[in-house]
Amino acid sequence: MTTDWNDLRRWPDVEASNLQAWDASDSLILDEAREVLGALPEEVVVIGDRHGALTLGALDGGATSVRVHQDGVLGERALDANAARRRVDGFEHHALDAALVQDARLVLVQLPRSLDELDEIAQLIATHAHPDVHLVAGGRVKHMALTMNDVLANHFTDVRPSRARQKSRALHVTGPREGVAESWPREQRHDDLGLTLAAHGGVFAGNGVDIGTRLLLEHIPDMRQAERAIDLACGSGVVAAALALARPELQVLATDQSAAAIASTLATAAANGVSDRVEVVRADGLETVATASAQLVVLNPPFHVGAAVHTGLAERLFAEAARALEPGGELWVVWNTPLNYRPILDKTIGSTKQVQRTTKFTVTSSRKRTP
Repeated sequence: MTTDWNDLRRWPDVEASNLQAWDASDSLILDEAREVLGALPEEVVVIGDRHGALTLGALDGGATSVRVHQDGVLGERALDANAARRRVDGFEHHALDAALVQDARLVLVQLPRSLDELDEIAQLIATHAHPDVHLVAGGRVKHMALTMNDVLANHFTDVRPSRARQKSRALHVTGPREGVAESWPREQRHDDLGLTLAAHGGVFAGNGVDIGTRLLLEHIPDMRQAERAIDLACGSGVVAAALALARPELQVLATDQSAAAIASTLATAAANGVSDRVEVVRADGLETVATASAQLVVLNPPFHVGAAVHTGLAERLFAEAARALEPGGELWVVWNTPLNYRPILDKTIGSTKQVQRTTKFTVTSSRKRTP
């Protein structure tokens, strides 16, 4: 049986109308693996599956057991939903850790955009998979670069590209190198901020602090007094840690749908000695927060879907904050000035004031309107 790609759906259908549950690189990765190995082994590891195409394709192609890691919780839910619709089982969700790839002989990877993320994945496979492991990593040609080969070559002796097909290409990677020490997450001390940041490869800005976040951190003293604050879309946990350090009485909830962000925030909280006051939850937005219960939400929203600038993610997070905030509660946001989010914040949250503005970034404070 072959995968009916058109039968796969995204979950939830909110991010962008031009996204789909699979692309030509999914089928190319599976075809290349079958062509080189003759048939898929009973056990396969899948990393970076967006909505389940690689996992379900591997099961359709002869695998009986698939260990799969997807960074986004929405990707996990898409896979679960697609599998349920097709009445397929045989896969198990894993964190990006040694258990995911232990003794694996075939690993299928959708290439990430981030070289750091690829480095962490390659390092993990080379260290813990079987010595005869065969890695088939693929993606759209327009998103691939020769530097990806270099990153893989740091951990494997042989990196060989496939022929391109339907604007996609796969890389065959074998021969794990020995003696490469595991180095993730990576820490960096920022003395000017009084913070140590830890980050896994898949986190935006890594263990650095981007300009917009620095601007937001300057205004922590201006934020309302609260018993509990929420760092929404927490990334590396820089805002959560900074809030906890600045206000010793404050309890902070840090939430993100990315597994890499959650692992990074846990490590950042530990590095700054605030783990006892920073709760970290992997979730879709603020789904774990009761309606009208939040006093203070702080947000540096993502503004990219893939390589494209897209406001849909931020608008969805604004709506989540509006639901969770109590009347009079505050949402503090830093955003790219050209995106002009202020009218949306006024409409979605309530009265919004501009706190600081530069040519690149704007910081706003919105107060939740009283019904």
